[in-house]
Formats: sequence, structure tokens, C-alpha cells
Amino acid sequence: MKARDIMTGEIATATRETSLEALAKMLVERDCGAIPIVESASSRKPVGIVTDRDIVCRVVAAGKDALKLTAADCMSSPCVTGTPDTRLDECCTAMEKAQVRRLVIVDADGACCGMLSQADIARRVAGKAGEVVQEVSRSARVST
Repeated sequence: MKARDIMTGEIATATRETSLEALAKMLVERDCGAIPIVESASSRKPVGIVTDRDIVCRVVAAGKDALKLTAADCMSSPCVTGTPDTRLDECCTAMEKAQVRRLVIVDADGACCGMLSQADIARRVAGKAGEVVQEVSRSARVST
């Protein structure tokens, strides 16, 4: 199985200059948890990603004014990518290694063409989801 078999295509993207308010609205409208940030609307080459958690942890919890900030102020960069032809086991390994819940899928030109998430894996691949969730969620924190 390859990424193309279970990925979500036709996803929303934004640029570094997109306001966080606009990003939040995109997350709600698309019922998703992340928006890839691209170099430009025409190139669609990913330079980062903003998740709903990024907005909460890096902006709201830090007491910053989300209405004055842009994607560049809280995006994670670089984002982890794969291609539509990347084998699913390789996608899972990449997600586990980077401890991310989403893989941005890029075409042969490097342009964003989809997203592969833990949810995609959970819905379509029995058994593998638990492994990915466990490895991605593994905490690097030391307990006391």
C-alpha cells in the first residue's frame, strides 16, 4: 500500500503571511487539525505546517495576541514530507521518527498535493494505527 491509497487529497494550504485568524477559520471549515504552509500559492512547495495545537501552545498559552500574528509566527518548520508513491510502512516510519501525526504529501515538483494523517491510517489500515500512535506519542519527558 502507498500513501496515495489512503491520503487526503485537495487540502487547504496557506502562506507564511496568512493571519492566524484566517488559519483558524480554515481549520474549522475543513474540519482538520493542520494546514501546510507553502512558499507561495502558485508553487505550493511546503515550508512548514501549522496545527491547531501550535496555535494553542505557541500563541494562546503564551499570552500572545493571535489576531496580530501570522502563520510564520507559530508554524513548525520544516514539515515532514512523503510522496504519493511512498510505501505506507515508510510513511509510518517517518512519522514515528519525527514524532509527528501528519505527513505532507508532495508531487514530483515538490508541490503539496495531500496529507497523510494518523486518522487516515486508523480508518484504513487495521493494526498499524496503534503502533504509529504509540511511537508518535512517546514522550521524551523524564518523569519525576
